[in-house]
Amino acid sequence: MQLPHIDPVFLRIGPLEFRWYGLMYILGFIAAYFIVLRRVRKRSLLLSADDVADIIFYLAVGVILGGRLGYILFYNAPYYLEHPLKIFAVWEGGMSFHGGLIGVVLAGLLVARKKRLGFFTLADLCVLTAPVGLGLGRLGNFINGELYGRVTDMPWGVVFREGGPMPRHPSQLYEAILEGPVLFVILMVVGRKERPAGVAFWTFVSCYGLFRFFVEFFREPDSQLGFIMGPFSMGQLLSFPMFLLGLAMVLIITKKGKRTE
Repeated sequence: MQLPHIDPVFLRIGPLEFRWYGLMYILGFIAAYFIVLRRVRKRSLLLSADDVADIIFYLAVGVILGGRLGYILFYNAPYYLEHPLKIFAVWEGGMSFHGGLIGVVLAGLLVARKKRLGFFTLADLCVLTAPVGLGLGRLGNFINGELYGRVTDMPWGVVFREGGPMPRHPSQLYEAILEGPVLFVILMVVGRKERPAGVAFWTFVSCYGLFRFFVEFFREPDSQLGFIMGPFSMGQLLSFPMFLLGLAMVLIITKKGKRTE
């Protein structure tokens, strides 16, 4: 299938340009606000709509700053050391989930203290928003024709303009499905039963790490890095420890909760 060229800019007003990828971020943050607000009211927590808006704002800043710095440090540090002004050129792309996660955790620690909430209480409250943002973000990658997969002879292979004439795995869609609706359903099932604080958050960490590690086998490695430690990519080296840590923490917290009961 030949991927049609889609202008990454969906709206131009004079010198201003509005891009599909940025729109996905905005939609993700708006959805996050309503998801968290609904969960707050369902649990009868003492948080107002303004409190929820503050929480989403802090987390959004953490995602953007952490995602940008994570990409710079994990994926392309030599380039940005030579071109430091390019650090601020976010419109050229370059975001890292793993950096964004670190940024969100730091922002979450700050806002939890400000709102007098336990960190894992806040994390479990907000974690259901992550699959929505991730799914939308991967759709944005697909529309932009970036972060495409490896060459394939499968019938659903897609020819990306930037990927040469050969059909490739639409790995963005693989990730969109696994990190979006599949992960959303898993977290919904986990959240149906009252569980110790932190279980939902660490379930997300573990499942994301596993899904990302798997999909990276179909995704083209970053050109500036290639493969690392044999057949593995940087994304896999960052994701597999997430799977192990998240799984271990779920088991530890669950076991500790049973002992407390």
